[in-house]
Amino acid sequence: MCKFRHLLEEHELGGEILETVNLHLQEKGVRITTGTIVDATIIEAPSSTKNREQKRDPEMHQTKKGKQWHFGMKAHVGVDSKTKMIHTVVATAANVADGTVLPELLHGEETRVWGDQAYVGKTELIHECAPKAKDCTHRRYRFKKRVDEVQRAKNRMKSRVRSRVEHVFQVLKLKFGFVKVRYRGLKKNANRLFAACALVNLFLVRKKLLRLAVA
Repeated sequence: MCKFRHLLEEHELGGEILETVNLHLQEKGVRITTGTIVDATIIEAPSSTKNREQKRDPEMHQTKKGKQWHFGMKAHVGVDSKTKMIHTVVATAANVADGTVLPELLHGEETRVWGDQAYVGKTELIHECAPKAKDCTHRRYRFKKRVDEVQRAKNRMKSRVRSRVEHVFQVLKLKFGFVKVRYRGLKKNANRLFAACALVNLFLVRKKLLRLAVA
């Protein structure tokens, strides 16, 4: 097992594994459609300097989410809104803003793009990457002295689709243990992330694959 893992790391096969798995699933009828949910999740890295180098990983950074500070990397994903398949993954340091990675998460054939308020103001960018896409990302509804209840209600409606990405992150972290980084540097951790996302896709459609196998 260790030898296999070493080969994956040495030849950076994680991205190829994800692409191969997705092609296989499409052949089985699990196709990427025209709706994409974009989102990102933080993967924690050790913040301690009690290691051989006596310093934190220079490729990892800290960011504030809510009232808490986190140190590590971010996994940015483009997820199909119907099948929940991860079709695109980008790994960055945790301090990289979600919206800056948006162009890399779209396949270009979208007619709908969903996302939370981290993607506010990206309508033109979405249209540049996917000309036919409607921007279904959340809009700001809180202002200094008022709350726009109409926009708040619209965001809730959009969340019915957007929230599907949370199940994907749950599987990634709880089923495949991708809660913390395993290595120093982004490159190795990104390779592991791509391979883990391939496993997530197989897990999410496992029942359909089993039905096809016994048919």
